[in-house]
Amino acid sequence: MDLHVNLFLNGISLGMLIFLIAAGLSLIFGFMGVLNFAHGAIFIWGAYSGWTVYGLTGSFALGLLAGTFIGVALGYLVERFFVQRFYGDHIAQILLTLGLMLVLTELLKVFWGPNIQNFEKPELLQGVVSILNQPFPVYKGFIIVVGLLIVFGVHWMLTRTKYGIIIRAGVQDPVMVQALGINVRKVFTMVFAFGAALASFGGVMYGPSFGSLFPELGLQNQLLAFIVIVIGGIGNFLGAFVGSLLVGLSQTFMGYYWPEAALAVNVALMVIVLMLKPEGLFGMRR
Repeated sequence: MDLHVNLFLNGISLGMLIFLIAAGLSLIFGFMGVLNFAHGAIFIWGAYSGWTVYGLTGSFALGLLAGTFIGVALGYLVERFFVQRFYGDHIAQILLTLGLMLVLTELLKVFWGPNIQNFEKPELLQGVVSILNQPFPVYKGFIIVVGLLIVFGVHWMLTRTKYGIIIRAGVQDPVMVQALGINVRKVFTMVFAFGAALASFGGVMYGPSFGSLFPELGLQNQLLAFIVIVIGGIGNFLGAFVGSLLVGLSQTFMGYYWPEAALAVNVALMVIVLMLKPEGLFGMRR
């Protein structure tokens, strides 16, 4: 029983990390219809940038800010100069963003090298606490708290603020929104940059949890993010949250009992959901 409690808590923590990259992808894919296969590269660029600033300053908070800023900058550049030309053309989007993923990953190796880099936890977030009479790392608890804050914060922004209304209206009827004097292109650029910022922020959070970084992490986590948004429902932000928890728990339990099948089980879960409910658990038929 104690083992299962520990695995459950670790699965929730991993699910929150997956959610941080899947949330941005859900916004970009679901609201804008853009198949962004470069999302994982932005995730790992944020991680390395945050790691560098953290190493230079000793401040993890500054590392988070730096990684997030890199995500915003890369998201803006990718959308403004590449993706914006191919809205509605999914084949071109796939080819373009796959190419960007490869280019950004290789550029990362140029700046930081291909070797594994150690990413230590901040001193204030080291150690363990007792949760349900089980020792649990403080940093993983921090991940859960931050993930929940982002879930509620972004959901509130999308449903309760003027900007959220503009975003949703711009997706549903861009011509009408444009007629009201709102620049829909700028709105889409903002959404893309915000989604990229969530991914890069998640990259910085990811590093200390596993203690290391390497360039291929972007591609690995992007695959999990796509599985999550398909399970939860494309374009459904809360669906991405639930899907992330399911994938995190599945990955953790299978990683303990049957490590070789951990990824295969998540893919199988996605296939089952697609067969029974093609729009995802919380998605709507279109």
